[in-house]
Amino acid sequence: MPASDLAKILIAIGVVVLIAGVLLLLWPHLPLPGRLPGDLSFHRDGVHVFIPIATSIILSIILTIIINVVLRLFK
Repeated sequence: MPASDLAKILIAIGVVVLIAGVLLLLWPHLPLPGRLPGDLSFHRDGVHVFIPIATSIILSIILTIIINVVLRLFK
């Protein structure tokens, strides 16, 4: 394995650890997933319907950024 490939792998691992660390620091201050302003919740006759629209959009944006960063490292 060439040294440049190993360096890219270590950078990708470092980015993941950095993101995890920031999330752990900010976790108490972040609204819990499922309780964001754009999430819909309905109760009627013992039936609970939950539609996490805002949570899905934010998760999609975060995962898209992470995947793009990792893929650009391996180009």
